[in-house]
Amino acid sequence: MDRNTPRPTEIKLHQKSRILEIAFDDGKRFSLPCEYLRVFSPSAEVRGHGPGQEVLQVGKRDVEIKEIEPVGNYAVKLAFSDGHDTGLFSWEYLHELGEKQESSWKSYLARLEQAGASRDPK
Repeated sequence: MDRNTPRPTEIKLHQKSRILEIAFDDGKRFSLPCEYLRVFSPSAEVRGHGPGQEVLQVGKRDVEIKEIEPVGNYAVKLAFSDGHDTGLFSWEYLHELGEKQESSWKSYLARLEQAGASRDPK
């Protein structure tokens, strides 16, 4: 992480709305749904071990964040209600998720539709 990487000034989990709100020192503030964070987890379980190995996450509409654990001064580990807890969300990655939220979400919904899958749990 270089000196230009925006760092969070505030991280607030809203349990009821299942939103993680993050403010950064560059003045940007993002409201990231738990479902969005779960389906874009940086873990190998979701991303695979290389290009083309990504695993489409389905049935995550109701997922919640159960725990937020700081990792050094560069990331947080999020533990989700479905048991997933292996992704380290760096400040840089969280900022990127916020910046690209709209396009990433549209792309995810299109991939779900193409796979005939659902956001709803079975």
